[in-house]
Amino acid sequence: MQRNWRAAVSDLLSGGAPGAPARLATSALLVAAIVGAPAAVALATLPDRAAATRALLAAVQGFAVVLFTLEYALRLWSAPEQRPDAATPGEARRYYLASPLGIVDLLAVLPFWLGSVLPLGGDWVAVFGLLALLKLARYAPGLGLVAVVFRNERRALLAALLVLLVALVLASGVMFALEHAAQPQAFASIPHSLWWGIVTMASVGYGDVTPVTPVGRSVAGVVMLLGIAMFAVPAGILATGFAAELRRRDFIVTWQAVARVPLFAQLDASRIAGIARLLKPQVVPANSVIVRQGERADAMFFLMSGSVEVEVAPRPVRLRPGQFFGEIALLKDIERTATVIAVEECRLLVLDVLDFRRLMADYPDLRASVVRVAESRLGQTAGAGAPPGP
Repeated sequence: MQRNWRAAVSDLLSGGAPGAPARLATSALLVAAIVGAPAAVALATLPDRAAATRALLAAVQGFAVVLFTLEYALRLWSAPEQRPDAATPGEARRYYLASPLGIVDLLAVLPFWLGSVLPLGGDWVAVFGLLALLKLARYAPGLGLVAVVFRNERRALLAALLVLLVALVLASGVMFALEHAAQPQAFASIPHSLWWGIVTMASVGYGDVTPVTPVGRSVAGVVMLLGIAMFAVPAGILATGFAAELRRRDFIVTWQAVARVPLFAQLDASRIAGIARLLKPQVVPANSVIVRQGERADAMFFLMSGSVEVEVAPRPVRLRPGQFFGEIALLKDIERTATVIAVEECRLLVLDVLDFRRLMADYPDLRASVVRVAESRLGQTAGAGAPPGP
């Protein structure tokens, strides 16, 4: 009985069907609290607020803290359902406690409860209240993607940061030597010069500390250009990391889609991976023409979702997810002999003609299956007195 309740709570918080009404309502309530609590914390710092406004903001914060506390307790209790591979329930709960989101869940409520019994500064309690925004990572995949990219690129980012730190210290030391005599207060020491180095290399340019000697200004110009280049390195690393992670996720989605196609069902994982690299996803709106009779054949299509109609006599043929079309014209090296129209919005995987020929040459058994389907379709359409399919 306890496990049934625990599984129900786990489904309600994170494991149930995405479209389930109970889970949608729970997620909507939590997201509203995640957004509302930091907003209330921020508005509470405004001066000259009316008593009614202060009471309302305090009520919002209090409700959010109670809700987040209940959520934390339930997630901790139901953690074994999220980690069925754990040896014991205690191990699963320890995993949740040490996970990044588990730590965020704790930090979102702990300062408020500690502040009620300990003399913590109200301003710092408010700052910790803003951490509730990190809980959005569960509901906004983009935040999780940022964390993954930083983890994947941590070595490159650390190397770039180390080079930047070395350049900052050297530039500050040189500027101290050049400007100390002219400005003993502004450039009193190398640590004092670090402030100038930071704002200059970051291209902030507050102007509160500037060189006055000709040589110092010349060196400052070089440092500015160097700073632009140095800050561009981490940006490039992150951009490359985002692109690589998105490609990896797209590949996984394509791999899973290819694995569900009956034509490839008997292939092993490595061969499916090779095919997945050749396929390009495409979304086609409803009532769109995908291929048109008489056009040059340049691709084969795998239907992943939706449905299409092949316009052949005596009546159109409807294809469902898992089926493919466009192979006959490629095999025969002829123009399209039928028009294919999307009945509803369709998700396709497209294999262009060069990759099709390479795939057929590399996998003879796969070619035999495609030829067998094509000949079956040719036989059906020929028996009906119609031209072959596309």
